[in-house]
Amino acid sequence: MPGKQQQQTRPVAIVTGASGGIGEATARALHAAGYRVFGTWRRPPATNPPGVEALTCDVTSDESTRAAIAQVLQQAGRVDLLVNNAGVGLLGGAEESSVAQAKSLFDVNLFGVIRMTNAVLPSMRRQGSGRIVNISSVLGLIPAPFMALYSATKHALEGYSESLDHEIRSAGIRVVLVEPAYTRTSFEGNVYQPDQQLEHYQAARATAEGVMRDAMTVADSPELVAEAVVKASTAARPARRYAAGKVARQISLLRRFVPESAFDSSLRKQMRLPA
Repeated sequence: MPGKQQQQTRPVAIVTGASGGIGEATARALHAAGYRVFGTWRRPPATNPPGVEALTCDVTSDESTRAAIAQVLQQAGRVDLLVNNAGVGLLGGAEESSVAQAKSLFDVNLFGVIRMTNAVLPSMRRQGSGRIVNISSVLGLIPAPFMALYSATKHALEGYSESLDHEIRSAGIRVVLVEPAYTRTSFEGNVYQPDQQLEHYQAARATAEGVMRDAMTVADSPELVAEAVVKASTAARPARRYAAGKVARQISLLRRFVPESAFDSSLRKQMRLPA
């Protein structure tokens, strides 16, 4: 175990959704990079990843997020880095989800980020430094048939992050986006199903599910995304966004430089939709 003096000199990081996948890989990578890492779980894990201190936190609760940040400040005295990773998915036609289900998705993917950020900003402002890394997605840049509401949460996250970065930069705090493509995690097993499935979309929805399953067989590893997070966290002059992996970089470039009609046709082909 590191001594108390060593713990006090290490930068302090919080990673939400650290129970597996990108969150766990990121917590491990930040520990290896020299951070004292607190990982959040909705329920305490049976065993912690080596070097990661478990923190119970429900990002959909104002009280829980405030209590989690207060606990870290009590134990470590500061927070240098917040990685907002906790998130859920939803695969289905936009029309197939009730407003209540859409709100539930936004409550985790966007409002959870806002809650954690609002809870940590006062302490970062007092210390005059800090970094917030928000895990977005290539679906924050491009549309995705049968992922409309998930994509909407990530588009909203991107707008929030860019705007916030301008607002707090003068306080020595930066907000950075990391954008993975398909990643080999348990995410696809935790994707919500639409709560009012319509027969009209059944065949196309099943095709979209097949596209996701096929993509997962060649998807990037969580560790690759974690490398991008470490880079975004430690860069002296961070970029606005970091594409995590070859596919994510290709999509980012195509979205910027390929004519809209050509991009539209290519997307429909990839999703096995009629031209």
